[in-house]
Amino acid sequence: MSTTDLPDADRLGRQTDEGAQEMRPAGRDLVVTGMPWPEAEHEGDTMIINMGPQHPSTHGVLRLMMELDGETVLRVRPVIGYLHTGMEKTAEELTYVQGATNVTRMDYASPLTNELVFSMAVERLLDLEMPPRATWIRMLLVELNRMSSHLLFQATNGMDIGALSMMVYGWRDREETLRLLEAITGLRMNHNYIRPGGVAADLPDGWEEDTLKVCDTVERGVREYDELLTENPIWQERMVGVGPITTEDALALGATGPILRSTGFPWDLRKAQPYLVYDQVEFDVIYTENGDCFDRYRIRLYEILESIRIVKQCIEKMPPGDYRVQDRKVTPPPRARIDESMEALIHHFKLFTEGFKVPPGETYVAAESPRGEIGCYLVADGTGKPCRLHIRGPSFYNLQAAAPMAEGSLVADAVAIVSSVDPIMGEVDR
Repeated sequence: MSTTDLPDADRLGRQTDEGAQEMRPAGRDLVVTGMPWPEAEHEGDTMIINMGPQHPSTHGVLRLMMELDGETVLRVRPVIGYLHTGMEKTAEELTYVQGATNVTRMDYASPLTNELVFSMAVERLLDLEMPPRATWIRMLLVELNRMSSHLLFQATNGMDIGALSMMVYGWRDREETLRLLEAITGLRMNHNYIRPGGVAADLPDGWEEDTLKVCDTVERGVREYDELLTENPIWQERMVGVGPITTEDALALGATGPILRSTGFPWDLRKAQPYLVYDQVEFDVIYTENGDCFDRYRIRLYEILESIRIVKQCIEKMPPGDYRVQDRKVTPPPRARIDESMEALIHHFKLFTEGFKVPPGETYVAAESPRGEIGCYLVADGTGKPCRLHIRGPSFYNLQAAAPMAEGSLVADAVAIVSSVDPIMGEVDR
């Protein structure tokens, strides 16, 4: 099944390999210019309320300070920091071998992308070239992770809006994806699987059949979600025209991912600045032009199908060979050699106690996470630990967009707007 098999999929814009193709949503002439702040007629007519930090509708520990005129939201100020863990500072005390264990816990809905950008930054400073199989395995895993992240959004977004059955359906299919990730990496989340120099282990026996089975399950689920929600008049009433944002505002705030693509700007790093082997697979960049909650929901829904396309091509094109670099002593030796070679035993011991040294330098590497551009700025000073690590977390920038989206809306719409941003507070507060 392709995306175009779904009802109303032709409403979506799609940037293909042949070039950009514009498609306009039928019957939806929304004006998405910024709304002015209404002014109260008399002093004291407005009030300040807090939504959070324990409000059940917020994603993670988020606090929204809202100024209201009755039920109308005049101003919104996101207040963050309740989940701060100091991961960037912690990285300065961890070796490069230990680093992936740290960064994987930031965006816990998409941990493999965190590991990927950190590993690629280290490898660029080391001037390492990955074995082809390791590169394809990485792309397979991050696309499976994109599917699980978007399925989580479909589940929680449905619950936030009031479609409680969507929580059950989205969670059901996400569980199948997480089981597959566990079979491959050993863990459901926070995998520490993508590491500098390759991946932790090769793909297990039977991974092709298991992966295809999960793809078929998720594909059927997306058809069900589309039938259940997209043309549902109650769903449309809560989503269409709610929380609009323009391309100019999104770019000014640094918003990326589905938020930016919902405004008609088809920016996806996998296509615009290909990394891994995305230039060797076929997939479309899904985008719309209204910039509202409904479009952000639809983009994430149909992006699941594009990830399935990529995963199936990974299965077909997966090359043989090694899954990690073996000649630079940045990865452990094969387990069998440890029992046979004293040099291999010493290498293994020193790698996990001291790590490896990275030449002095700095670099920035970016990738397309389910929430937008995630980047890793890394500074090395020639030792076995980073001198500086900074992560460009897309949730941090995207959350800023919630303020202009909510201004002029109703209080009830603020929940839908925050949900459509899909922030992960562990990444915001890192």
